[in-house]
Amino acid sequence: MTKVDTKLAGSGWASRAFYTFGRTLSMGFCRVWMRLTAEGLEHVPRSGPYVLAPVHRSNMDILIVAICTRRRMRYMGKDSLWKHQPASWLLSALGGFPVSRDVADREAVDRCVGVLVGGEPLVLYPEGERKNGPVVQPLKDGAAYIALRAGVPIVPVGIGGSEQVMARGSKMIHPHKVHVVVGAPITMPPSDSGRVTKAQRGALTEQLHASLQELFDRAEARATKRDGRR
Repeated sequence: MTKVDTKLAGSGWASRAFYTFGRTLSMGFCRVWMRLTAEGLEHVPRSGPYVLAPVHRSNMDILIVAICTRRRMRYMGKDSLWKHQPASWLLSALGGFPVSRDVADREAVDRCVGVLVGGEPLVLYPEGERKNGPVVQPLKDGAAYIALRAGVPIVPVGIGGSEQVMARGSKMIHPHKVHVVVGAPITMPPSDSGRVTKAQRGALTEQLHASLQELFDRAEARATKRDGRR
């Protein structure tokens, strides 16, 4: 398996300290502006790699999911953002790693697997891009495939209320209650052949979809109830 480029790993103490500082600021903002709360945090592994798989309704989700763990999580980003310093260092310190839009899917998968092999958590949105509404859309099988390739669990996450904070296309961040519900990690037994089969990907994706819908429903109900607007 391909390992993540150490130049972009941001493993130094300075980048770790910067991430801690950035996370503290983000959590402070989210707790005040969104009255952010969470349940099920005990399901998040305290060590080792895993794929965090949240529903995706807002650009603010990238800040919101930081409530799940104090550990730095990794995110994919387009490589053009890494062309200049200090932006490159800042993005890597905050957990980003570059993937070219022009490369084959296999290279992007290898980079994601490399992050997990390196022992770090990886955030992947299984719906692909931001969606709208209360129904979890059909999932891409990339998150399942990467988790199976790396042999790590998937942790499903429902985020309620973030669409009201900053819906797709919105340029304003509105005050609204946000609640996060973390589900139990999902694992699949390794393949006897050591390869990821279509059946394995399908089964894990189906299980993930069902779990995300349940968690999303619970999160939305808590966010709506506490907001007192409906």
